[in-house]
Amino acid sequence: MKIRTYPDPVLRRKVRPIRIVTEEIREVIKEMSKLMYVAGGIGLAAPQVGISKQLIIMDVGGGLKCFINPKIIKRKGSSVLEEGCLSFPGITVRIKRAAEVCVEALDEDGKPVKITGEGLAAHVLQHEIDHLHAKLIIDYAGLRDRLRLRSKLKEFALKHKSEDIKCSVKSKCI
Repeated sequence: MKIRTYPDPVLRRKVRPIRIVTEEIREVIKEMSKLMYVAGGIGLAAPQVGISKQLIIMDVGGGLKCFINPKIIKRKGSSVLEEGCLSFPGITVRIKRAAEVCVEALDEDGKPVKITGEGLAAHVLQHEIDHLHAKLIIDYAGLRDRLRLRSKLKEFALKHKSEDIKCSVKSKCI
């Protein structure tokens, strides 16, 4: 399992809900959490590791939380934060989001959960749920940010292309 970076096509695919929480899903959660912590992240969505399922994890200081099939059911207020993303190493974008969100989901045991996130937690929840709908931080970038990020995004595209070439030569793409 590895973190997929822009412009990997998996980041632009919408994902399917998880029908049954299995031991395999719980194993994916464990692997994703290890990867997130090693990478220094505070949130990670399944598409970022190449899995097209509705699954996100986060830890904004209160321990690891897992959300399966998360849905935002309420938004309140507004807040602007500089957001980074493990799929865009070295890139940040100022994003305006709801200051508070209420999310319904299933936990790793398949039980319904409801969480209200405020501040940073609200941003992380919205950011990770965006990944499940193929929406990325660069989609929020205004013209000035897009111009600032243009060379870095081209660099990502060139690196991705060279990895594709290596992958086809080795015949072991993951």
